[in-house]
Amino acid sequence: MSRPTRALLMMAAIVLPLLIAADAGWKDDFNVSRENFSSTGRNAYFVLEPGYQMTFAGKDEGKTAGLVITVLDETKQIAGVETRIVEERETLDDKLIEVSRNYFAVDKTTNDIYYFGEDVDMYKDGKVTGHGGSWQAGKNGAKYGLFMPAEPKVGQRFYQEIAPKIAMDRVEITSIDEKVNVPAGSFERCVKTEETTPLEPDTKEHKLYAPQVGLLIDGDLKLMKYGRKGE
Repeated sequence: MSRPTRALLMMAAIVLPLLIAADAGWKDDFNVSRENFSSTGRNAYFVLEPGYQMTFAGKDEGKTAGLVITVLDETKQIAGVETRIVEERETLDDKLIEVSRNYFAVDKTTNDIYYFGEDVDMYKDGKVTGHGGSWQAGKNGAKYGLFMPAEPKVGQRFYQEIAPKIAMDRVEITSIDEKVNVPAGSFERCVKTEETTPLEPDTKEHKLYAPQVGLLIDGDLKLMKYGRKGE
């Protein structure tokens, strides 16, 4: 064995355990019994009930950005679980750029909300150009992740997405007592999260969630209105 090879092996022996230890605090194994899942429900910070809709607006690189999130009256079987479809429609300068169909289920015993994947359509000039970021639990090594616990606690760290090489978003709860003002109103006891991913180590995003409402702020996007669709 050459000296360079020996040196590389020694370095790997030192660095790899450190990387594993650094990631060890992120929960990625949940093992909820299938019979405990439901496609409809809610907890204090996430509404998974058909017809619920949230509308956001903000700026993205100087352009007017919009996002509409709608809990659809549709379900899909993912990894043997009936999940609820939540549609997200993103626009830039009023032009559609992305539509995603996200798959969620709630643990009836805890009201924790779990994320089972998404199907993504990317748009340009009204035409679908790709499906980047799509994944489903049970395919290609992907597993469902915890999206929002019913009782968030400061310091909780967990994976929301577990799709190797595609989507590995993880969350740390950094506060549960934020006061937030957005166009939709003023809210207290809000949860603040910090999102990171090992796929893009330099990327960091913050989100805020209000009790009985859900997402308030996603990056530069702020909640404009919420409630039953059409009301």
